[in-house]
Amino acid sequence: MVNFYDKVAKRDGGYAFSINKPKYTTKYPNGEPEKIFLEKLLELAKTDKIVLDVGCGDCKFAFGISSSFKEIVGIDTSKELLKVASSKKKVLKITNVSFSLQDAEKTNFKDESFDIIFCRRGPTFFKEYYRLLKKGGYYLEIDIGEKDTVDIKKIFGRGQNYGEWVNSRLVKNSEELKKIGFKIIYAKDFDYSEYYSTYKELEIFLLGVPIFEDFDPEKDKKNLEEYCEKFNTEKGIALSRHRVVMVSRKA
Repeated sequence: MVNFYDKVAKRDGGYAFSINKPKYTTKYPNGEPEKIFLEKLLELAKTDKIVLDVGCGDCKFAFGISSSFKEIVGIDTSKELLKVASSKKKVLKITNVSFSLQDAEKTNFKDESFDIIFCRRGPTFFKEYYRLLKKGGYYLEIDIGEKDTVDIKKIFGRGQNYGEWVNSRLVKNSEELKKIGFKIIYAKDFDYSEYYSTYKELEIFLLGVPIFEDFDPEKDKKNLEEYCEKFNTEKGIALSRHRVVMVSRKA
């Protein structure tokens, strides 16, 4: 099976939406999760810390925070996105960010190689991250919550983690982390909404994300029309989002 992000990178010449970004507005009733995740990460920043970025993609995020750490190592399973990262690194002339093609479940790094590990909507192989962290090291994540885009998945009858919206991702991840030996420092759910200006803008969005890895504008037209009609508001076509932000520490 072709890696979804490889497919998107080849189509768009880089990461999703690098050419055609969908237009939408966002309403955050209890805080912006990406911003809070970044704040939590930078609170731990020191120029002697070595960091692992799990699911680094094109390394845009890692490049943006590189000055706050001694070294950032990124891993991903997308060859195409790592090619983009390599090109960006040359242009930006950043020397303390490296990356490699690796499966996060079983990496080739030695035990206790990192001070901090973070994962942004990537794979959550907690046992491996525990092994890789130094004693007292931190694991941070922003994960996709169980209620993310639940309404559109119900209309389509499929989708990423379909049918799992009754089980709390926050509770599940917290329990797994504590069982392995992590101490939970911070854990919070964030529900928010995106509003897409038109049917076409939502279609562009769905082509660039793995909510439906097999999304086809023609085959899924009827489903998308039904969704847009049902969830059209004065602000635009509403799409419910859900994120989980967690910070944990290896005892």
